[in-house]
Amino acid sequence: MEILWSKTKIGNLELPHRLAMAPMTRSRAHEDGTPGELTSHYYAQRASMGLIISEGTQPSDDGQGYLRSPGIYTEKHIEGWKKVTDSVHDAGGFIFIQLMHVGRVSHPDNTPHHRQPVAPSAIKPGEEMFTAKGMQEIPVPRELSEEDIQTTIADFRKAAAAAIKAGADGVEIHGANGYLINQFFGENSNTRADKYGGSIENRARFAIEVTKAIVEEIGAERTGFRISPGTPLNGIDEGEHGPEVYLHLVKELAQYNLAYLHVMHLGNETLLREIRNIWPNPLLVNRAGRSLDDLSVDIDNGLADMAPVGVWSLANPDLVERLKEGFPLNEADRNTLYSGNGSEGYTDYPTMKELQSQQQ
Repeated sequence: MEILWSKTKIGNLELPHRLAMAPMTRSRAHEDGTPGELTSHYYAQRASMGLIISEGTQPSDDGQGYLRSPGIYTEKHIEGWKKVTDSVHDAGGFIFIQLMHVGRVSHPDNTPHHRQPVAPSAIKPGEEMFTAKGMQEIPVPRELSEEDIQTTIADFRKAAAAAIKAGADGVEIHGANGYLINQFFGENSNTRADKYGGSIENRARFAIEVTKAIVEEIGAERTGFRISPGTPLNGIDEGEHGPEVYLHLVKELAQYNLAYLHVMHLGNETLLREIRNIWPNPLLVNRAGRSLDDLSVDIDNGLADMAPVGVWSLANPDLVERLKEGFPLNEADRNTLYSGNGSEGYTDYPTMKELQSQQQ
């Protein structure tokens, strides 16, 4: 694990090691999408992770899918995030805000405007979503017109600018996990006959145009992009040509000199190696199902430059220190991941030092 603890660089940021905190939805924002004081405390507790990638943050009313997920498109959102970024910076860390438009993975009861979800095509994902009224089936979305697509790209641009205004070190574009950008890749979620559907190039077009707009707005060194090749999440089926879409996308994104590419790796080893070969900048690989002992394997083997960590960092605010000391990890409480119940399962996980003090 020696390479894991060596310094590295993302964009213009000098990072102390090669771990990063992966984005994780926590559903703890205020009802209007503004992050609160506990959110500032939560991220600051984990500043030793070096690079924090925030939970998915909607760029517009249409972009919200889950209850109490944060936004970054109003002045109140900016004020709330400014407190978060200040807290992280004061604690010695860096933070990228992940821009997540959920597309069809939404329900009118969960959004501020209570409108029908939007998507590349009017095809529902065949999933249920938690709402204030309990689990409800996700309805058929409204197909985005080409004019709507341009408006959505502008929403991403404005949200990126808002994130930088809020003090974020950059943004990560969420192109994974069955959300809007990923829906353009899917054969069963995109049946368009215009320039945003059909061919491999057309399926990748929206992602590339969003990236171009954000790079123009805030700079490539402040922009990362996340993908999850082969994901079945939220009803997506990318089909037999899925890997070709990703290889085309990555080649196109490489021309923008982004700060990093973040891969949620689900097992296609050949594709991961091809991505590694064509991607010139830092590559973050979050390998599904890996053990703690395998945390640095992709870095050691040259397949990745950094290892994003999700649930382990959620349950262990001092994960870096624990790993270096070989101290046992806290187990995550699955019942409080999205509960919204204040500090419980959010900011109350004990540190190694607190546990040692209790034992003494």
